[in-house]
Amino acid sequence: MGGREKVVLSRMEPKMQFSYFRLNTFKLRLDHNPTCEKKRMKKTSSKKKARDPSPTEMSVEPLASPQDQAAAEHTRSKNSPPAQEQEQPDKLCLESFWSEVETIRQGCGEADLDPTRRDSRQSEEGEQEEQWLADAGLSTLISEDSEDVDKAVLLSTLTRTQAEAVQRRLDSYTLSRRKKNKLPPRDVRDIFSSPIAQALLPESQNSKDLPQKSMASVAKMPFSAVSPEHQRAAPKEEFLITDIAYCEQAVIFIKQANFPLNNIPYRKEDGTLPRVICPKCRLGVTRIQDLSHADMKKVRQLALIDMTALCDLLELEVKRHKTGKRKIAESTLFGVPLATLLETDQKIRPNTSIPLFLHMLLSFLEKKGVDSEGILRVPGSQSRIKLLQQNLEANFYRSRFNWDEVSPNDAAALLKKFIRELPDPLLTAEYLNTFSAVRDITELRQKLHMLNLLILLLPEPNRSTLKALLEFLSKVVNREKKNRMNLWAVATIMAPNLFLHKAVPSRLTDGAEKGQAEKAADVIRLLIRYQDLLWTVPNFLMSQVRRLNENSNRRYQFKNLLRKIQPDSREKPEKNSEPRRTIKIQVGDLVNGTMEFQLNINCRTSDLLAQFYRQFLRSPENGKGKMRRNGSVGYPDCALYEVGGNIGEHCLDTETHLLDLYNSNPGGEWVIKTKPNVGRGQ
Repeated sequence: MGGREKVVLSRMEPKMQFSYFRLNTFKLRLDHNPTCEKKRMKKTSSKKKARDPSPTEMSVEPLASPQDQAAAEHTRSKNSPPAQEQEQPDKLCLESFWSEVETIRQGCGEADLDPTRRDSRQSEEGEQEEQWLADAGLSTLISEDSEDVDKAVLLSTLTRTQAEAVQRRLDSYTLSRRKKNKLPPRDVRDIFSSPIAQALLPESQNSKDLPQKSMASVAKMPFSAVSPEHQRAAPKEEFLITDIAYCEQAVIFIKQANFPLNNIPYRKEDGTLPRVICPKCRLGVTRIQDLSHADMKKVRQLALIDMTALCDLLELEVKRHKTGKRKIAESTLFGVPLATLLETDQKIRPNTSIPLFLHMLLSFLEKKGVDSEGILRVPGSQSRIKLLQQNLEANFYRSRFNWDEVSPNDAAALLKKFIRELPDPLLTAEYLNTFSAVRDITELRQKLHMLNLLILLLPEPNRSTLKALLEFLSKVVNREKKNRMNLWAVATIMAPNLFLHKAVPSRLTDGAEKGQAEKAADVIRLLIRYQDLLWTVPNFLMSQVRRLNENSNRRYQFKNLLRKIQPDSREKPEKNSEPRRTIKIQVGDLVNGTMEFQLNINCRTSDLLAQFYRQFLRSPENGKGKMRRNGSVGYPDCALYEVGGNIGEHCLDTETHLLDLYNSNPGGEWVIKTKPNVGRGQ
């Protein structure tokens, strides 16, 4: 298919823990074959323009049973390989990139893009770390009033590498406070060496020392550099492991890069994107919209810690910018903050997750623009665009605007203009430069790790708006045969509109033109291709959230060096038992009550919902469907929710194995409810 690639999911063993001792299961195949190397070198010398290898040549052995492996093979066979993909942006793509940059400069003025004249500012010394600790939910570490147990609960979910990242921020904060002649907070070493920390952080205390070698020589080396020559053909598929913290996987890469067989010169990647296979655990896939706001807040805090630890290992600069107070444009659509637009639009349509204007604009482009040749690249008429903007500002909310009078190219220009003129970048002032820095990571898997964490960190309005935009761009790429816009073409056009913003300094236009354009477009290309994967919550974060909720709910009594003496009174299920569960039913005005369901090792959410439909909605006695105009009967779209225990509220994947869920959270309730209306961008 054109630009967007489906993510293939397979199942893994039910265990979700990501303890440090399991990291040794994440392996590289490093068999070296000199004969194959000589043959390949001979073949390369005969052709000056040989195809470059991909940097993603890593063989991953997931922890799966033979049955799960067979299911994965069956799933792969049903998904045909992607169509032939352009390996690098052509001359027209690069020209379009710099043409777009010039258009942005003319629209906002050279002075606005001058890094020395920005509305944003970097935080003062110490302020950056203090804000980071607050965003990560760790501000109690520098508070004089918090108790040791509170700090231990917050730190109890972290891996060793994550804890080290926290320690570095606290050390930096302490040093900056000393420079200002203020009393420093308690040293982090005292916290991590306390009896509570020793009891609650076994991974940090008992795991082997990790290598402290700088990443300068290996962080930006692709995995093709640590693979034998005969294995360096472009891979057709990649495995993405989400049970293990991303920063811990980076630590493994450091170790693997130090192997003797890895001192092999590597060549540039060829730019093709493989199919990504994410082994699916037995608790199913968790999408961002499946979690409650309270749980997503904790996900964001933990994602920030893991992203910071990953950036430390990759030596990526993550200094965040704060936008100063700026005068908001006196308009109703363009130049208005996303939150303000949504606040207005949700009074008209309560369930909308993106601005109504953007929804209407994308709907128009999907109907009239995706088949238009050169859509997004061919510029519209500047005079018409200006008149259209004035007309929209005056008449959009009065329902007087006629979309039939708009040409597709003018509408595409309005879309890019809307994104550019947001008061704050769509990717936010805090994380715009971190998104941009992803282009400097060579290894594909680590790029996806970083992008996944950054997506989780975006505010909800920004994240939903970005998803709606990427869904539209994917549809454009899928119509490549008609509109002649492939993945590279779309990515090079949109990169300046997302990465250049007058509120944040950017190095996008520095250095060699071809290299900068290609790297920036590559980040957008990954967002478009792998968006379904990037909008999920990795398993290791779900496990950390559950542990954080469990530790927060426990009551401790301290005696003899703060020893925990009150055992957990919660009943735990016996192994190999097949209990029955009582499920609450809250399907609006149609059904309210309970139902019994027998659990076994193979039953899934889809089985429970099927029984519910047969028993309550479609039975002759209790039929609750609504008659449609065509005579058919429609039934409400329902989902099973996990509520309470070690989670707030979690909409379950239909492939969730219910006995594993019961063992993971025996204290939670199961409730069948009507699914909320899922709009664009969710």
